[in-house]
Amino acid sequence: MKFLPIRNFALTILAVLSTTATSFAADAPEGFRPLFNATDLTGWHGMPHFDPRKLAELPEEERAAKLKEWNADLATHWTVENGELVNDGHGAYAVTNEEFGDYELLIDYKTVARADSGIYLKGTPQVQIWDYTDPSKFKIDSHLGSGGLWNNSPGAPGKNPFVLADKSFGEWNSFRIIQLGARTTIYLNDKLVVDNAIMENYWDRKSPLFAKGPIELQTHGGEIRWRNIFVREIGAEEANGLLNAHQSQAFQPLFNGTDLTGWKGSVENYEVVDGAIRCKAGHGGLLLAEKEYGNFIARVEFKLPPGGNNGLAIRSPGEGDVAYSGMCELQVLDSEHPKYAKLDDRQYHGSVYGMVAAHRGYLREIGEWNFQEVTVDGSTIKVELNGNVILNADLSKVTTFLAEKPHPGKDRASGFFGFAGHNDPVEFRNVSIKELPATPAPPKAE
Repeated sequence: MKFLPIRNFALTILAVLSTTATSFAADAPEGFRPLFNATDLTGWHGMPHFDPRKLAELPEEERAAKLKEWNADLATHWTVENGELVNDGHGAYAVTNEEFGDYELLIDYKTVARADSGIYLKGTPQVQIWDYTDPSKFKIDSHLGSGGLWNNSPGAPGKNPFVLADKSFGEWNSFRIIQLGARTTIYLNDKLVVDNAIMENYWDRKSPLFAKGPIELQTHGGEIRWRNIFVREIGAEEANGLLNAHQSQAFQPLFNGTDLTGWKGSVENYEVVDGAIRCKAGHGGLLLAEKEYGNFIARVEFKLPPGGNNGLAIRSPGEGDVAYSGMCELQVLDSEHPKYAKLDDRQYHGSVYGMVAAHRGYLREIGEWNFQEVTVDGSTIKVELNGNVILNADLSKVTTFLAEKPHPGKDRASGFFGFAGHNDPVEFRNVSIKELPATPAPPKAE
């Protein structure tokens, strides 16, 4: 289950293309910068529908040859007319040399009848664009309009847009896309069409979306024009705030930001500093919210010091080692620190300690605050880190354990939520919880 996202892919592309930075002249909205200079394709390269991981894995000479071929194709089918980026409906896609993590994208497009296009986010298909007036061409819900995450699984949130927001052919359409981890929010012509939906990793549906990736303009089936392409990169503080704000009215705070009222356990081993709960250096033990919970969603922001180690206590009985006596301990760990290089995969950040490994590569830089949401429902646990689902497991199905040490508490139906300090000054803030309905009892055998 270990997954390391593509890294330095943009640097690889830039090295091959030898592109120099250019000051774009387009007037960008406040806080944004242009990705298209309204003159030429500086900052872009060609690539068809191609797994970016496979491109990054190619030997340098073979990769350079492919990029040369794709760029020649790009020059054949893409032009700039009156400040508009125009594709004739054929050829390689236009791909940014840069990669992006959390960002807001503004982009206008105008297309023609029976055309089909889209916008790849983080190198992954796609925000759909197509002819909604001719369902007979596609027969796959095109009549619902553009803006959906078409490559999400059937029935998944975001696959189809909430409303039909396309303008008539000959008119310009405007997208506003907010990407936070894998969480995607899309406005088309000022109408919300996708709200905070997880964008699936088309290339590997068992893994989260890449932590970073390029923006790609897909085209096939008809001319499409693009203009006013602007991006605004979103920092950790803003991203955490946006993620935490979504449906926040459903959550109750567990921490008042001032003192440890409402908490029990090793209270003397924790302190409140600058509005955050911090485990005292050299100390540890369980710090637990006073109320007992069964099914719930917990949200918390945390900040790791270098090499920091802590954990989230899930359905703790209030004593003992929660990794074994409770349902589990979810690791809170500086996974990339050299001293942890040889851990078992089930010991890294977000993992159900000793039982299930989480995907890696989604922690923010040390010293930045991370946002984590944990859903506990019956025997299942889902962990979302900075907008990316890094673990989704049913503990009732776990049969193998680290060091063959059993976890007798893993089937607990309720317990306390909190922190499992391990001597490092890890900090927590904005701790909140939403109770979920009890798990229905299985039907009685007749």
